[in-house]
Amino acid sequence: MKILHIIPTYYPAVRYGGPIKSEHELNKWLVKKGADVTVYTTNLDGKGVSNVPLGNKVVIDGVKVYYFPITFRPWQYSFLLHRALAKNAINFDLIRITSVFLAASTLGAYYAKKFNKPYIISPRGSLMTETLKKKFFKKKLYLKFIENRNLKDTVIHFTTEMEKQEYFNSGLPMKDSIIIPNGIDNEEFSKKVPQGFFRNKFKILEDKKIVLFLSRLSWKKGFDTLIPAFAEVIKKEPKAVLVLAGGDDEGYKKNIQLLITNYQLQDKIIFTGMLAGDDKIAVYQDSDVFVLPSYSENFGNVVLEAAYFGLPIVVTKGVAVGLEFEKIGGGLVIDKDEHQLAEAILKILNNSDLAQKMGEKGKRLIKEKFLWPEITENFIKAYKLIYETNLF
Repeated sequence: MKILHIIPTYYPAVRYGGPIKSEHELNKWLVKKGADVTVYTTNLDGKGVSNVPLGNKVVIDGVKVYYFPITFRPWQYSFLLHRALAKNAINFDLIRITSVFLAASTLGAYYAKKFNKPYIISPRGSLMTETLKKKFFKKKLYLKFIENRNLKDTVIHFTTEMEKQEYFNSGLPMKDSIIIPNGIDNEEFSKKVPQGFFRNKFKILEDKKIVLFLSRLSWKKGFDTLIPAFAEVIKKEPKAVLVLAGGDDEGYKKNIQLLITNYQLQDKIIFTGMLAGDDKIAVYQDSDVFVLPSYSENFGNVVLEAAYFGLPIVVTKGVAVGLEFEKIGGGLVIDKDEHQLAEAILKILNNSDLAQKMGEKGKRLIKEKFLWPEITENFIKAYKLIYETNLF
């Protein structure tokens, strides 16, 4: 089966974090399982562009990738990608589109229907309640006149039950759906890094308790809750240190620094920038609790990473995958409330037995449900079913 994945922004772009990484991991594992996967994407990376070869095939981890230059940035439209779809979409057996509200998704659905090809849309959180609130009227019009026609004719792929439920509650059309989560590649974290490597590098004493946030420094990640909550934590646990690990998202770091100054936490919070490789493994190993107080996450890939290393997690109800860990006692899920967040962090920091049990349960859940080889098999089964029964 020849599979085309249409992804507006792709590896090695880093601006959009988890979705880009999970898409590349899925494609890599599909190829390992024998699938023939081609990616059509653009050179977009946030407000900039990636330094990638344009127009010609690039093979990355066995995946055939074609990068096309952006022509009109607001709609992320690429004339050459458009032309490639018009010419080549007919040659694929199945098309998967990983966005909505963008040119790539609209054009992908158009040519799939034109050539009578089954297609799948993965909204990647774009149709969740909190996300729809941003530019609400523009999105409502786009859905009414363009996107609804694409959604009603296809299979929608969700990563969690929460994402599906919010879609259903919104009243958007849906012919059929599948739920397949993102995964984690244990090969990425197989390297042995000495315990204490991160603490030594950033001069954090051994008796300090590290509260870890690892994700983009973006408004949607809930720093308006995290910083005041940590101010409460410090009053009761003076040895706590908050580590903010992630790249700046469109200059939002300045807003976080202002919050930190207002709460006089400058000497209690460490910015590390984006971490990768040994540094990323090390920060997970050396931390005591992981927090992600986002407004909305259709999944939450970093939660899987933290749990893989045995960290107890604290997330808000907007982080969809958090519910999986709450069910088995691997973490705490709270309202987006600074007092609840502070209490949850302190509950874990002050109870090492509870922290250890949560970490063990979360780690076990990862091995049982969230490793890429098994998840990839579920995608292959779904692709074959959609293709053979022509659910389109």
